[in-house]
Amino acid sequence: MGRIFASRVERTIPPIQLTTQWRLLRISLAVNDTLVVGLALLLAYFFRFVPIVHVFRHDAFADYGYYQTLSVIIIPIWLVIFAAVGLYNRQNLLGGIEEYSLVFRATGYGSLVLLAAGFLQPEFILARGWLLLAWLFSFLLASGGRFFIRRGVYALRKRGYFIAPALIVGANGEGKALAQQLLQWTTSGLCVMGFVDNRLKSGTNVWGSLDSLGHTDQLDFFIKKYGITELILSNSALSREEMLVLFKKYGLVKDLNVHISSGLFEIITTGLDVREFSYVPLVRVRKGRLTGFDRVMKLILDYVITLPGLFFITPLLLLIAIAIKLDSPGPVFYKRRVMGINGNQFDAYKFRTMVVNGSEILEEHPKLLEKLALDYKLKDDPRITSMGHFLRKTSLDELPQLLNVVKRDMSLVGPRIIAPVEMEKYGDWGLNLLTVPPGITGLWQVSGRSDLSYEERVRLDMHYIRNWTIWSDLQILWQTFPAVIKGRGAY
Repeated sequence: MGRIFASRVERTIPPIQLTTQWRLLRISLAVNDTLVVGLALLLAYFFRFVPIVHVFRHDAFADYGYYQTLSVIIIPIWLVIFAAVGLYNRQNLLGGIEEYSLVFRATGYGSLVLLAAGFLQPEFILARGWLLLAWLFSFLLASGGRFFIRRGVYALRKRGYFIAPALIVGANGEGKALAQQLLQWTTSGLCVMGFVDNRLKSGTNVWGSLDSLGHTDQLDFFIKKYGITELILSNSALSREEMLVLFKKYGLVKDLNVHISSGLFEIITTGLDVREFSYVPLVRVRKGRLTGFDRVMKLILDYVITLPGLFFITPLLLLIAIAIKLDSPGPVFYKRRVMGINGNQFDAYKFRTMVVNGSEILEEHPKLLEKLALDYKLKDDPRITSMGHFLRKTSLDELPQLLNVVKRDMSLVGPRIIAPVEMEKYGDWGLNLLTVPPGITGLWQVSGRSDLSYEERVRLDMHYIRNWTIWSDLQILWQTFPAVIKGRGAY
């Protein structure tokens, strides 16, 4: 099966070499950045100085020719800064939202350079309003341009472009989990050709369509045969001596990247710090995933959206409350006991969507009881009221959880809220789940919600925690609106 999979990939690989594809991508990104920075500087002038639309006082030096000349100087300087922060390095491209974080940093650095020049050279005239708008437009346009270029690359990957053949060394549980995640995320750019494991015979099926191709002493043959550029070592499947041998042999090979998995899935999501004690480097496991500035940024994002949001939706909340009371007898709100950060339990608020005698109704459907015990969710739940179906389909039943956000029990974005009895489903992953507050929305919601299997929900929660940045929260919030409108997986 692995060889069939490999041959299928080989037929889709285009005639253009992978290194050439990446070179063309970097050129495209540089052209994009040049054009959008130029446009951003023009828009900044337009909004700062044109009397009809300017948003600042019109009392600064506004010679168009001066700012046009200044833009010609700024663009190449900013491109150098873009390159310096790594915006054209392959490892920072197409791999998540880190690229947009780098754009934010690069445009900020560029603005600081101009600001410093204004302080050091008094004759260097620069309107601060123009500089602020230039930074804002540059960040938005550069990020937007890269977003659409990335979507183009994702489309090309379906045709075999920007695909790097990979091998996983080690076919244990961790190796299988790596293969599963890489193959399910089609945008990863890695095409796993199979496994190499000294403990399995060649041809042994390991996972899905992937086989064990052979042993590590045959790696040279497999690398040449399949054009392997990415070698992934499963840390827990290899001894220290085996890892050293493989790294010495392949770590510095040209056009071959060696990756070593962490092997610390149970603790790595909280993050690690390296500190030297008497010249001995030791790794310390952080007690929480969000610390310092990260925690402040998440707090600001939650309150900036939640407090004004509650003010504007108060009439909607009142209308929903009246509709619930008219639809069926019982309270308006439902409190669900769930797990919070660091294992603290709290009551998550929701609009009531079920009848008050739901337990009695469910006892008449033993098969549904078994399904509920397995997935903690029912697609056709006889307990849901007419109004409840509407509220769940539109996700309006979750609006009261904004009060939990204000109380800091929850966050706008985070892992799924789960009941204490569900912790058994998470096993060793439960330790990670409690390192960040649960969220009203999250990666699980924008990826399919209840249509996902329980294992997929767990995996998405762990991916979110392990790779958290403030940019990931913003991206998930942006994707939540179309996910709610489509209503896929909401029941």
